[in-house]
Amino acid sequence: MKRLFASFFSMALLLWAAAAAAQGAKIIESHKDFGDYRVTYSVFNSDFIPPEVARQYNLVRARDRAFVNISVSKKGDLQGTSAGVSGNATNLIQQSRPLEFKEIRDQDAVYYLAPLRFENEESLTFNIDLVMPDGSSQQLTFRRQLHKN
Repeated sequence: MKRLFASFFSMALLLWAAAAAAQGAKIIESHKDFGDYRVTYSVFNSDFIPPEVARQYNLVRARDRAFVNISVSKKGDLQGTSAGVSGNATNLIQQSRPLEFKEIRDQDAVYYLAPLRFENEESLTFNIDLVMPDGSSQQLTFRRQLHKN
């Protein structure tokens, strides 16, 4: 049963991201390579997650909430792998808030979600610290402007 919900959750995220992109919503997925590994990252509004999936994983949906999504995979693999993921988000006046990532496992895939509260049109810099599967430490930094739906 748990595996079914995890699969549904992964598919739901992909479908909602695709639907949002088709409607012009601000979901930007990017990636960065570190040696043999690729880190894929995105930030999306919490209401892209269906209510029933949010309940299953205790995820809060609200207009002022988003999720930071991080996945680490071996280059060429589609499924994520375990890694150490932590970080913070900093606004333009240098106020920093920690990101608390939750590991989500879907069969062989692994990814990390961190909830985040934001103000409309807030521009945030995300500083993500990674411990890669090979034990190396890496840092990923990216910026996104968030909008309430």
